[in-house]
Amino acid sequence: MVKPIPDGYHSVTPTLTISGASDAIEFYKKAFDAKEVNRFLGPDGKSIMHAEIRIGDSAIMLSDEMPSMGCLSPKSTGGPSGAIYLYVNDSDSVFNKAVSAGAKPMMPMMDGFWGDRIGAISDPFGHRWTIATRKKEMTMEEIEKAGREFMKGQCK
Repeated sequence: MVKPIPDGYHSVTPTLTISGASDAIEFYKKAFDAKEVNRFLGPDGKSIMHAEIRIGDSAIMLSDEMPSMGCLSPKSTGGPSGAIYLYVNDSDSVFNKAVSAGAKPMMPMMDGFWGDRIGAISDPFGHRWTIATRKKEMTMEEIEKAGREFMKGQCK
């Protein structure tokens, strides 16, 4: 049976959008003894589509800006940016509950190529939340292969 919240994660996982994510990873390593867990490059082979670092027992996910997906860094928005990646037992139920409570859907529920069932909302205060449940355990090689296939479909 797949655990809905993967080992090593807490219910809430911060995500940061950064202009210069690669440089930021190096800074976090120096400043906070962060450990780089993985890095998934975008279709240009340079930008970071997704990376994960660990500080202590906590994960932080980060990426470079992706304006086409509404992901901008504080340098572009003139203020802080980020999102909360929230692992729950039933992402569909929590997503629907949040929308019923007044959240605006930003991305409909979907099965992510990395094994999570996810959807994104904006709360009434402008904060973005990605609500997720792990549905399938995958190796990094499987995720990278699925990611390449996903990106092929996005670039058409």
